[in-house]
Amino acid sequence: MSAPSRLSLGRVLIIAGSDSGGGAGIQADIKTVTALGGYAATAITAVTVQNTLGVTGVHPIPLDVVAAQARAVLDDIGADALKTGMLGDTAAVEAVAAILDSAAGVPAVVDPVMVAKGGAALLAADAVEAVKALMIPRAALLTPNAPEAEALTGIAIADADDLRRAGEALLAMGAAAVLMKGGHVAGERVVDVLMTPAGETVFEAERRATRHTHGTGCTLASACATGLAQGLPLTEAGARAWAYVQEAMARAPGLGKGHGPLDHGWTLR
Repeated sequence: MSAPSRLSLGRVLIIAGSDSGGGAGIQADIKTVTALGGYAATAITAVTVQNTLGVTGVHPIPLDVVAAQARAVLDDIGADALKTGMLGDTAAVEAVAAILDSAAGVPAVVDPVMVAKGGAALLAADAVEAVKALMIPRAALLTPNAPEAEALTGIAIADADDLRRAGEALLAMGAAAVLMKGGHVAGERVVDVLMTPAGETVFEAERRATRHTHGTGCTLASACATGLAQGLPLTEAGARAWAYVQEAMARAPGLGKGHGPLDHGWTLR
């Protein structure tokens, strides 16, 4: 792989689905990486038809095309971090795992996307086992929300202690680190926990009374990947990513009639 032109730039190859509404998926990922000073490249896994009200269509990209996109980027531009999002089915999981292997030594942030904000399924039920077997052991950082962690571990999550138990199980399944997202856990405060075998870091804030949360998971994972690509230690990358998402939610532009997008570009203004 070619060397980055600036050590601080941080090249991130994003392997995920497209969101026509621009709030999540590839669009949110590119905005996030750019806003944090990185360079975003993509391998699109699916084209979705969606807006703030929900997903009305999912059109997978042929897997040989997904692999060719990734190869074209890696062979020329290179990558300092990888980020995976929507994969869709078992065959796609297998193909993306092979892409990660082809970029040996490049840290991968794995966002195990299963359901869209509006409730549409984005991962086939029978692909969960493939994610467990192929993606978790390849993750430098895994970023599940509570429902995703429940599906991956079988542990019911009702509070922060359950979130930690699920995180420990995911570490035991092979993830190098996990960022357990507590937005789906009831309570006046939202607690996210960054866990590694060496310890944990807690990020906590008052829960925002807002409908503008579309793409928060994609955004957080891509922000973490950008930090790692720029050479930040994991804890620092996670802290910056978490603060970035909090501010992006606070500055949400109020677009759409449903789950609205964040203000990804606030850092540029």
